[in-house]
Amino acid sequence: MDLNQNILTIEVGSTITKVNGFRLLPQGVFEHLGQGIAATTIAIGNVGVGVDKAMTDFQASLGDTFKDPRIFINSSAAGGLRMTVHGLTQNMTARAAREAALGAGAIIKMVTAGSLGESDLETIQEINPNIILLAGGVDYGEKEIILNNARLLASLRIKAPVVYAGNTAIRTPIRKIFEAAGVETLLADNVFPDVDVLNVEPVRRLIHEVFNRHIIHAPGMSRLGELTSGQILPTPGAVLRGAELFAEVLGDCLVFDVGGATTDVHSVTEGSLEWAGRMTEPEPHAKRTVEGDLGVYINARNIVSLANDPEWAGRMADLQAMPATAREIELTRWLCTRAVETAIRRHAGVVMDIYTPTGRRQVVKGKDLTAVRWLIGTGGALTRIPGGDEILRSICKGPGSYLLPPPEARVLIDRDYRFSALGTLAQNYPDAVKNTFKLWVDSEVKN
Repeated sequence: MDLNQNILTIEVGSTITKVNGFRLLPQGVFEHLGQGIAATTIAIGNVGVGVDKAMTDFQASLGDTFKDPRIFINSSAAGGLRMTVHGLTQNMTARAAREAALGAGAIIKMVTAGSLGESDLETIQEINPNIILLAGGVDYGEKEIILNNARLLASLRIKAPVVYAGNTAIRTPIRKIFEAAGVETLLADNVFPDVDVLNVEPVRRLIHEVFNRHIIHAPGMSRLGELTSGQILPTPGAVLRGAELFAEVLGDCLVFDVGGATTDVHSVTEGSLEWAGRMTEPEPHAKRTVEGDLGVYINARNIVSLANDPEWAGRMADLQAMPATAREIELTRWLCTRAVETAIRRHAGVVMDIYTPTGRRQVVKGKDLTAVRWLIGTGGALTRIPGGDEILRSICKGPGSYLLPPPEARVLIDRDYRFSALGTLAQNYPDAVKNTFKLWVDSEVKN
């Protein structure tokens, strides 16, 4: 462990670029030294300009005291990988493949189940994906539909790599089909190896490798890639990894990242025993949902449209990426509240009544959040706008139509916006990140 080493993290977001400076102390924790913020400059064709401005902002507070840092980078500036997902059944392998993609830097543009048809192939060509995920069948189960889907996908000769994460019994013929067509093939363990078993991490790792290749194509990103000896992480993946380490040491958690373009929700929990027997399908321990229509700047008008509130629709002249006036802040707070309320309903499990030959039965579809102990707010809106803690407390209602976090869950606001930075550092310093989380919570509880 590089004790007393200066550490710098760079996060190139869709609207805001942030740098954070840390020092790794002998106690095995990260001391946060400062932060610099600037608008992301992808629109002018070089994200490096925004990074340089954020660095200048950071160095203005530290002077020459911060020298020779190790640099780690996460980014969402190039957008996620356009991904199409093709499985055998909608409720099993196609859904498992979708879960594997989230958090690894991919944006799902299409999901199919069963045999691919001509219209499916035309849609795939129109999407022109950056990566294709092919899955299907439990191990040593169905073969022919998956093999035929592989032949059809290979016939498109799309340059995107194919990740295969289906029935392990046909890995070799699948690889040969794509190799014969000159298509790069990446093999992962089956995402659904047996009934009611999800295995998403091997696929996530491969998708992340492809993301790392893709992200350098954001204008100016290749220069940044030369600054770090590690991989450039997808920002959502960094947040999810941070959430996993937080839950390891402090208990089940739910992390909201409300940004300018999307609202991402990350949960790390198995749920409660009370609802476990009513689940209709397995859920991953660590789950992420991305609401691409819920952003407080780039997608603010989508939120206004969903809310159908004429008063706020008339306030859009106050919309700013970095709100400063009272009216601008008020609008962003309202947008953030609506984004959180909508996103949690899409992420949480839904309680439904079904009717069977033996009578009415209550079942759950989706993620049970009733065992969550901690709600963490990160992202610009929740951390920079007053009232973020009240926004998150408002969704702690416990089980009802949705399986929401309980009223006694604790709310933490990442006011220094360090969560994704620590998630990025977790690839090299997992123990120090866990120690830092414990120190953060201890200080919040005392206050």
